[in-house]
Amino acid sequence: MSEDESSTDPAPDGGVVSVDAPATRLHDGGTEGSTATDAADESALARLADSSLLTIARREYRLAVRSRWALGVALLFGLFTTAVVQFGASSVGPGRFDAVVATIAELGVYLVPLTALAVGYDAIVGADERGSLELMLALPVTKGRVVVGTAIGRAAVLSGAMLLGFVPGALLTVRYIGFASVGQYATVALAAVLTGCAMLGVAVLVSTVARTKTHALGAALAIWLWVALLHDLVALGAVAGFDLGSGAIAAAILLNPVDCFRVLALAQVNVVAGGFGSVLAQAGLTTPMVAAGLVAWVVVPVGVAAKLIQRRRL
Repeated sequence: MSEDESSTDPAPDGGVVSVDAPATRLHDGGTEGSTATDAADESALARLADSSLLTIARREYRLAVRSRWALGVALLFGLFTTAVVQFGASSVGPGRFDAVVATIAELGVYLVPLTALAVGYDAIVGADERGSLELMLALPVTKGRVVVGTAIGRAAVLSGAMLLGFVPGALLTVRYIGFASVGQYATVALAAVLTGCAMLGVAVLVSTVARTKTHALGAALAIWLWVALLHDLVALGAVAGFDLGSGAIAAAILLNPVDCFRVLALAQVNVVAGGFGSVLAQAGLTTPMVAAGLVAWVVVPVGVAAKLIQRRRL
């Protein structure tokens, strides 16, 4: 092979196709070799595209862990559950455990959505402002996969941090009440994690359509104000003022992931405390129906965000 021929070797990618190329060049002087090169490149790109979702999720997970906000979330929920169980269950008895769960449900409706929205509001718009979003989209990966992978990575970190934060409360519950309460406490913790993932999905949607981080933060705070405070007031006013039936009450609950969490948590005990809980008995909802509603709140906002990012100017 002459020096000129060596300089036009069709394997500029560092040897990905060098095994097949010499053999094919013997047959038709390079045409078949080029075809093999293109096929190998397409195969490598296809493998990258197939694994891109998991790759982006792992990258987002590592970035979130390095930023240490996951540690902050774990400490926040650890202090929250420890304080609630310590002061609520220190007097042994099943009635005290009911009070603990009711307290977690009532305070969790403020803490869980606020934490999830704070974690997710800059997921897309923040990456856009830093320039890392444009860098990821330069790879052979669709915009929708970037959104979904980012949401999965942050949801994994948020879920892990929240579950870790519920552990001290679980240990104190076992100490004061016994192992009989572990199953109910675990159900409340899982409901809180699912609610957090739902609100994270809403935050990712906000982050996708917002033009700046400031706009996304403002929208996230407005959403928290609605789901934690205003939705219940409006729903209770509508129920009382227009004498709405059980179908409307059930719809009002399912339209707010925070109310879904409250229903799932209070279903573990015999008390129904405060807010929208006073009309739950008329709603006709079951635990699987509410859990399915929360799962929909996890999937739908992220799916809509994956569609809307196509319109985002980068």
